[in-house]
Amino acid sequence: MFEFEVGGRRVQLQVPKMQARLVLAAGAILLLAIGTLTAVYTVQAEEEGVVMRFGKYIKTEQPGLHLKMPFFIDRVERVKVRRQMKQEFGFGTRGHSNRSQWTEEQNQEKQMVTGDLNSALVEWVVQYRIDKPQEYLFNVRNADETLRDASESVMREVVGDRTVDEVITIGRQEIESESLQKLQELVNKYEMGISIDQVQLKDVNPPVDVQSSFNEVNQAQQERSTLINIANGEYNKVVPRASGEAEQAVTEAEGYATKRINEAEGDATRFTALFTEYEKAPEVTRRRIYLETLQTVMPMLENKIIIDEETKHLLPLLQLNPGGTQR
Repeated sequence: MFEFEVGGRRVQLQVPKMQARLVLAAGAILLLAIGTLTAVYTVQAEEEGVVMRFGKYIKTEQPGLHLKMPFFIDRVERVKVRRQMKQEFGFGTRGHSNRSQWTEEQNQEKQMVTGDLNSALVEWVVQYRIDKPQEYLFNVRNADETLRDASESVMREVVGDRTVDEVITIGRQEIESESLQKLQELVNKYEMGISIDQVQLKDVNPPVDVQSSFNEVNQAQQERSTLINIANGEYNKVVPRASGEAEQAVTEAEGYATKRINEAEGDATRFTALFTEYEKAPEVTRRRIYLETLQTVMPMLENKIIIDEETKHLLPLLQLNPGGTQR
């Protein structure tokens, strides 16, 4: 029997015992199902599960199937610790999975003042990972939004320390490196549980009103650099070749000088040796020199006639070879 009040009147409802048992059984089954569903949870491969009991941190679970206190006593916050996320500043890419990847305040984000009081439009990207889920969830109210504010603050500080020419042209890599270092230091100071992988500048342009003038200056600088590179290339090609030719000429001259000196010394030594033999036997040496000279000269003559000094009839001998030339 169930008794309750309706409109100030007490009403008694009698329920058969069998129906009451069915109701109790259904309630027990329902409670068991709810308890089972709320006690089992799964952590995906790229996630870590942060378990909280009545809002207080209890533990961190790795990927897999786990159990917790049922009936919503324990709550699990899944954090994607193995996924690289990014935030875009000054522009936005549609279809993103990170809720704080970009905002509608893109025009305000990219307008910056440089150190020489000029204006520049700076677009950049911050790539980061969550390496400490507990700090990421509990130390800062909204870690992603805080990271956006910190990144914008750091970028404005770094850009404000440089001239507009450095920001637009030669100082990009330096700005990226310094921004990465300072942003990581700030994140560590706040204990946000985030690791900064990269800070990358995208489009960096002057304001639209003066953009054409900046483009002309950049084009002139590029042409100047091109001409300097061409001149350096010609210098590197001509000067080493001329140096090599000069060194080769000097080497050849030195070799020729050494050769002539050696030949002269050899001739002097030979003459000295010959003179020594001549002093010992003048007639024999004179005859030997004569014969050696003839031995050198005679092969150079074409037709030769050798006669005795007492020969009186030379003319008939000349007819022996009518087609040749006699000497």
